[in-house]
Amino acid sequence: MNNYKSHPEPSNMLPAGIPYIVGNEAAERFSYYGMRAILMIYMTQYLVNSSGQLAVMSENEAQGYFHLFVSAVYFMPLFGALLADGLFGKYRTILLLSLIYCLGHFTLALDNTRMGLLLGQSLIAIGSGGIKPCVSAQIGDQFGLNNQHLMTKVYSWFYIAINVGAFAAMLIIPWLLKHSGPAIAFAVPGLLMLLATVLLWLGRHHYTHKPPAGMKFIKEMCSQIGLKRLAKLASIYGFFTVFWALFDQTGSSWIIQAQKMDRMLWGIELLPSQIQAANPLLIMLLVPLFSYLIYPLLNRCFVLTAISKMQLGLFLTVIAFAIPSIIQMQLDEGFIPSILWQLLAYVLLTSAEVMVSITCLEFSYTQAPATMKSFVMAFYFLSVALGNLFTSAVNFLIHNIDGSSKLAGADYYWFFTGLMLITAALFLWVSQRYHETDND
Repeated sequence: MNNYKSHPEPSNMLPAGIPYIVGNEAAERFSYYGMRAILMIYMTQYLVNSSGQLAVMSENEAQGYFHLFVSAVYFMPLFGALLADGLFGKYRTILLLSLIYCLGHFTLALDNTRMGLLLGQSLIAIGSGGIKPCVSAQIGDQFGLNNQHLMTKVYSWFYIAINVGAFAAMLIIPWLLKHSGPAIAFAVPGLLMLLATVLLWLGRHHYTHKPPAGMKFIKEMCSQIGLKRLAKLASIYGFFTVFWALFDQTGSSWIIQAQKMDRMLWGIELLPSQIQAANPLLIMLLVPLFSYLIYPLLNRCFVLTAISKMQLGLFLTVIAFAIPSIIQMQLDEGFIPSILWQLLAYVLLTSAEVMVSITCLEFSYTQAPATMKSFVMAFYFLSVALGNLFTSAVNFLIHNIDGSSKLAGADYYWFFTGLMLITAALFLWVSQRYHETDND
């Protein structure tokens, strides 16, 4: 019988399990974003058939499959949440799915065919997606009434840990792919995921292990109150579908665009996949800037709530995506813009991410009933899945048989920019009628 504590200690200090959770997240995010960073280049330049001959995908095909994979990753949190809240608890669920996650990475490293890609990504989707709501909710479980005031800052630093891992991975793994090939490039993220699993296990006696609710979870989820709470959150989360439809294109259409731009920066030519590293780097800079400067300044002008942060973030996304739209107009006319213009778009898009995504992590936990923390986190991640599914569908639908596109060039980017503007305006109207729930 394991002597795990089931309630937070009455302390006003940082919970002892937090460093293990944050370290686990940094290593896990390295593994995920390192693998994801090279997918577009891998599928269009390195994929082989069973005979070992090149059998790569077209750009449109690869972009469609990229977003299908991301969509699968973010659908799986529902599965992980059911396991965590209904059966095994968060720690055991994370540990089990982390092992499956490791297998996915090593499958990609050992098999560079489409079959290997399918199997590896399926295992990674189960592992990575399944643990997502559990890790986020596990942070909240570590806090009691005496140290609950530290939760906001811990969620911010948790998000920074995500981006430390992502930043390192997005610089290193594309370089490994180019210089050492896909086997090494996929094996290294696998080793980091193995490290993440070990860190999780080492901290097991420091965590607060809230037991799974079992049938109580199912009953509460299906109760009138539970369904009403989910419906209420759905009225907010639905708008984030479009945000993620745009945001995750930094891993697909923005890479394709970067291939055609002048990528010389301080005398170094960056690889197209490495440009993505701007996002995690900016997160590490912008999170403290927003927490300690921008939010306090805005709060002097008006009452800054979670809802108002997300409102501002969605409108900022419109401006951010207008920049690659303009860049593409320049490319269509034969000009070769500097990658600095895309980096400017990253600054604005990452600022929007801080206001939307970080805010929503904490918002989701505070709005969730006590027995449905992981499930509500998964419910939020469903918006990411649907956003990527939408982008994937758009890419497949606009692709003509002759290889041309129904939304060619800048029209593609302006389509998403306009869609985001409409979404932000609608969210502004709907969110004004949302009243936050007090779970205390």
